[in-house]
Amino acid sequence: MPDTIITNARLIDPATGLDAPGALLIRDGLIADHGAGLTAPEGAATLDAKGAILAPGLIDLRASLGEPGFEHRETIASAARAAAAGGITTLCALPDTEPALDDPALLQFIIRRGEATGSLTILPYGAATAGCQGKEMAEFGLLREAGAIAFTDGRRAIGNARAMRLALSYARGFGCFVVQHPEEPSLAAGGAATEGELASRLGLPGIPAAAEAILVARDIALVRLTRGHVHFAHVSTGAALDLIRAAKAEGLAVTCDTAPPYFDLNETAIGDYRTYAKLSPPLRREADRLAVVAALADGTIDAIASDHQPHDADDKRLPFAQAEAGGAGLATLLGVTLARFHGGDLTLIQALDLLTARPARLLGLESGRLAKGAPADLVLFDAERGWKVEAGKLPGKAQNSPFDGRALEGRVIATFKAGSRVFGG
Repeated sequence: MPDTIITNARLIDPATGLDAPGALLIRDGLIADHGAGLTAPEGAATLDAKGAILAPGLIDLRASLGEPGFEHRETIASAARAAAAGGITTLCALPDTEPALDDPALLQFIIRRGEATGSLTILPYGAATAGCQGKEMAEFGLLREAGAIAFTDGRRAIGNARAMRLALSYARGFGCFVVQHPEEPSLAAGGAATEGELASRLGLPGIPAAAEAILVARDIALVRLTRGHVHFAHVSTGAALDLIRAAKAEGLAVTCDTAPPYFDLNETAIGDYRTYAKLSPPLRREADRLAVVAALADGTIDAIASDHQPHDADDKRLPFAQAEAGGAGLATLLGVTLARFHGGDLTLIQALDLLTARPARLLGLESGRLAKGAPADLVLFDAERGWKVEAGKLPGKAQNSPFDGRALEGRVIATFKAGSRVFGG
């Protein structure tokens, strides 16, 4: 493959704080050099960025891919197309498929299927418990050897305290962490929306917001006991974030992410039973949304993940309480995150840091930065270019976006994986 040079770009690398005009040279799938005054080697292909932003490819900490078992919702190939359109080059796949990723051969299958796309590195989570059922522990050692990046039961909370204690201890022994869906199961069972005035008015069974903080508090106590590392997914309430902030100040191995719906939408988005906005955890009150925004700005939240949960029309075209929870999020991850930059809540480097360098550090990856010798996994985007989210026109199979109809600023122009252009004309 010939060298490629991207010229007239605004280079942004949150890992080093770089934000400057310049060029970047790609050679043999790696970043060979970058900076101002860089000249093209003889025979190199040239791409004029025309002032657009060139940054590391996005690293998505949490997504469901449908395959295996739910290919009618999404396949690895269709998710890879959506990810490339969204600037995502590395993705951590949840294990609660059918069958669950509790077998080393299945993990290897997922990794190879990702490689086969040519555009997306898939890092699968291993199931923390057999079948993600929360009972018997999975084979952590074999799964880790097969490529498990960490362990989780995906969309199911590990509700049994003994099982969570064992999971934290085992994961620590294998140098990784446990990802928890922070929602106390007995309080959340049967719920469809955040408990309160809106849920009551709509006649929907409620989930108390406290269900999140209760499980967060329990698991922080288990971290003290085991000296393990817990990572809380899609944190959505101010009470839980206060606990996580305090645990970090204490020096405990506690990290967390959130997803775009929890800092861009509040519970009013469910409107009159709008099932595209039925999520897990459910959308919260405005005070909690503002608390999530504040936690992004002060560093309490370690990453922004797409929380991609593909569903087909039959899953969503049901009464609200019966409809499946979850929203498509790959193609909108960058645009909705940039809304917090355009709104003045985050700097551009802060916003991109939560999508690149910080998740890379959490996972121990070489990607997520613009550095000589690093993989040439890159996204080129125009932070000012507007577009509208339209369900039915999104890349990939899944169209169940909670942002349907939302106007965004920030459009991906091109995505590169190992130096090859995988999105953009």
